[in-house]
Amino acid sequence: MAKDVKPTRKNLMEIEDRIDLSERGHDTLEKKRDGLIMEFMDILEQAKEVRGGLEADYERAQKSLDMARAMEGDLAVRGAAAALQDHPEITTQSKNIMGVVVPQIESTSVKKRVDERGYGVLGTSARIDEAASAYEQLLESIILAAEVETAMRKMLDEIETTKRRVNALEFTLLPQLRENQEYIEQKLEEQEREEIFRMKKIKAKKEADEAEQEEALSAD
Repeated sequence: MAKDVKPTRKNLMEIEDRIDLSERGHDTLEKKRDGLIMEFMDILEQAKEVRGGLEADYERAQKSLDMARAMEGDLAVRGAAAALQDHPEITTQSKNIMGVVVPQIESTSVKKRVDERGYGVLGTSARIDEAASAYEQLLESIILAAEVETAMRKMLDEIETTKRRVNALEFTLLPQLRENQEYIEQKLEEQEREEIFRMKKIKAKKEADEAEQEEALSAD
């Protein structure tokens, strides 16, 4: 509020309403922030498990592939990989976590039976089957990791946004509003004191005038 503008009771009520609204908004955002942090911590724990599983699946798949190459030869492994015709399909949906839209990644045709891999049973070995199975498991872990990591980033972004809004209310807007409220209250008190002083002067002058009139009448 401009300092040269004469404040009114209406101004004070408006400021008080804005303070009340801002305080309620601040409380709501704090609860949202705390809830988001709790959800984030749950997702973080899930992400740690997924990362650990992903690393284990990668090592297992790599060992299986190395073993298949060593036992069957690189050409046989490449031929089995090239025989695959039914490729995995990835679809993305979404879910809402405390107002944050996070992805749900769904996949089909990732894990297959031996007869669904295209290379057939004859001409291949258990080593190639094991490598194929290990890489199918690795792909599923990658898809899950992508879902969890994306959700975690989105939740973290929303937490930071909410924290900035909470801080803006707590450290900028509310202090300014309270400062304006205090200024208006002080000015209104000054105006009231000035009005009381003015009324006293008017009353004193009126009484003095009445006394003079009485004296004049008495003199006559």
